[in-house]
Amino acid sequence: MIQTSFVSKTIADLKPSGIRRFFDLAVNMEGVVSLGVGEPDFVTSWNVREAAILSLEEGRTSYTANAGLIELRQEIASYMKKRFAVSYQPDSQIIVTVGGSQAIDIALRAILNPGEEVLVVEPCFVAYSPLVTLAGGVAKTIQTVRENEFKLTAAELEEAITPNTKAIIMCSPNNPTGTQLRKEELIEIAKVIQKHNLVVISDEIYAELAYDDDFTSVAAIDGMMDRTILINGFSKGFAMTGWRLGFVCAPKDITEAMLKIHQYTMMCASTVAQYAALEALRNGMNDVEEMRKSYRQRRNYIVKSFNEIGLDCHIPGGAFYAFPSIERTGLSSQEFAEKLLFEEKVAVVPGNVFGESGEGHIRCSYASSLEQLQEAIKRMSRFVEKYK
Repeated sequence: MIQTSFVSKTIADLKPSGIRRFFDLAVNMEGVVSLGVGEPDFVTSWNVREAAILSLEEGRTSYTANAGLIELRQEIASYMKKRFAVSYQPDSQIIVTVGGSQAIDIALRAILNPGEEVLVVEPCFVAYSPLVTLAGGVAKTIQTVRENEFKLTAAELEEAITPNTKAIIMCSPNNPTGTQLRKEELIEIAKVIQKHNLVVISDEIYAELAYDDDFTSVAAIDGMMDRTILINGFSKGFAMTGWRLGFVCAPKDITEAMLKIHQYTMMCASTVAQYAALEALRNGMNDVEEMRKSYRQRRNYIVKSFNEIGLDCHIPGGAFYAFPSIERTGLSSQEFAEKLLFEEKVAVVPGNVFGESGEGHIRCSYASSLEQLQEAIKRMSRFVEKYK
């Protein structure tokens, strides 16, 4: 019998990202106002770009250590201790990765045995469940609810755990809801995690974009550091998405396992990007604060506007996403997003691509200029009027 396809069944069965479909539709349309892109609208700070240029001019173009430049890991350790009260050893507990997504990928591959279960809190970043599958695990979702601002509760976590559960992936502030868990809420969740001896992969890529409450890392909760794989990076807070640079902080035995995978699949992160990140940590925090202030202003505007035009929306505590309900229009998330794009040329992401509990909502990024947000609201108000 002749082989008709050489593609792995696991890969063939993976669904493509639902976000990309709407980007592909919008990119060829003129006059579209996009609230779909999940990245800052700021350009990477000039001093950071200049440091990258200088590294090239000085010929620093070789591989770095697999785990990354030691001076960068030292700066990351200092940054994490100063900003988030967590202490890691730069020589053994930190790895510089190719974005946060690679860090999550190698974390899952490092801890999972075939068939072990990972709890995924939805709505969530679209890559979590596929990465669990690719690592040989089984993704089991926990559906959070709008009535609780899509926050995971200790009771929901307790109910979802089975004897086969190995780990949980959490993201706070959250993509797509913007929800941020407070310290007291994390403490209750941590008690359940410790009770059942779970590992937590904590995606903290939006940690710098917290607006109302101080950000608390899961690793900073008593008893959690030894079971937390902390994912962070430079993409969101430092406006460095295209540089593809993240990092992971974890107990030594886990980073040693992750480093094996990293050195065989990636060797090391981009050298020039690492020198840029070094400058960002040393001299970029004022720019981060200015971006945070701007996002907070835009958040206040767009959430107020959504509620005024009849799309109920909670106030997101962080990130740069609003997640309004569109249920009163009678349209599904997919129908709303498609009709809005073709009738009013506003691009948003249907909530159901982030999990079943996202149905009835849309994700709207407010990482756009205030003028663009105002134009989007004007068009969306006109659109919503048709379906009242």
